[in-house]
Amino acid sequence: MPSSTSVPVELPKPPKLNLDEFVATALSATPAELHPFFESFGKLHTRKLWHQLTLKLYEFFDHPLSRPFRVNVFEQFVRDFESKLNQLKLVEMGTKVSKEIDSPQSQLLFLNSILSRIDAETSQEAYVLLLANIAYAKLVYGDLEGTKTDMDTAWKTLDRLEGVDTAVNASYYKVAADYYKARIFENAAAKAEYAPYYKHSLLYLACVDVATDLTSEERLLRAHDLGISAFLGDTIYNFGELLMHPILDALDNTQYDWIKKLLFTFNEGNIGKFEALAPLFPQEPILEENYPFLRQKICLMALIESVFKRNANDRTMSFQTIAEETRLPVDEVEHLIMKALSLKLIRGSLDQVDQKARITWVQPRVLSRAQIGELATRLGAWIDKLGNVEQRMAPHVSAAA
Repeated sequence: MPSSTSVPVELPKPPKLNLDEFVATALSATPAELHPFFESFGKLHTRKLWHQLTLKLYEFFDHPLSRPFRVNVFEQFVRDFESKLNQLKLVEMGTKVSKEIDSPQSQLLFLNSILSRIDAETSQEAYVLLLANIAYAKLVYGDLEGTKTDMDTAWKTLDRLEGVDTAVNASYYKVAADYYKARIFENAAAKAEYAPYYKHSLLYLACVDVATDLTSEERLLRAHDLGISAFLGDTIYNFGELLMHPILDALDNTQYDWIKKLLFTFNEGNIGKFEALAPLFPQEPILEENYPFLRQKICLMALIESVFKRNANDRTMSFQTIAEETRLPVDEVEHLIMKALSLKLIRGSLDQVDQKARITWVQPRVLSRAQIGELATRLGAWIDKLGNVEQRMAPHVSAAA
């Protein structure tokens, strides 16, 4: 699949618009339900009411009966006055219209033609949105190299913008997430790709209304893929943000509902529940193939949870205690702690002679509701303890006064 640099970027310029002829031809060639649109197009164009014309064009492109006529309306009508329109709105219409073009080469030619007419400096959001859609079109047709090139170009602009339209952010994060998913399909052993998929998918979901912008099938697939990425990402050891996201509700009462249970199990560091769910791994062969990695990960999560539950002054743990918490042989505990230290999940020191670990810091985490409840209980106990100290000190303070 050729990249954008090798695809022609300019369609032949259509002949100058003859408004009366365009409207008359459209009225004779389209269903009666669409005729009011074309009559409005003529009136609004004549009066040069470009904003109102944009809104009417949006209505037209959203009408299901308009699908066979969208490309012609855009090329023969909209293109004549596109410079007078809000460029972001123009690109939104153009990308919607492009989905009606079946040929990959023609679709990319159409989108690149619009790109060649957009000023990247004065219309930066429109430029990013269009590049993201071009990248997605290449991704669908298997051009991963071209997708990455356009993603990187779009990000250079997006990264320095503020107050960006959510549709622009959503388009970028969607193609970025699906690009990393495609990389995973190319090489399922490439654990380095799971974390960026996970990150960009959550950013994409933050830009859309999950209930209305995604179909039930899209919600289920996204939730499934996020779960698998959380398990297999070699830098993902906090599932709190995902566990609180409504996207996971898509897994309820489906063949994947056990994946949701497994996510909560990992976040709790509950090895017993992990072992109970392990017989279901053959339903997802990639999990079964990575069982040793998952076993080590649940042990690390158990260690983190064990440290988190302890008070700050009670975080010196014997190897024997850690072995019991993680269900590992004592002689494997040192390696587990060193792994946690190397991943920056914890900070501290090891005393190999006394076989103890002194933990001074645990990686900040997005807490689940249950973990927040437990933290609140500990905070309450600390406040009570502080109150007792105050009561004991009060008589001495009064006497001194």
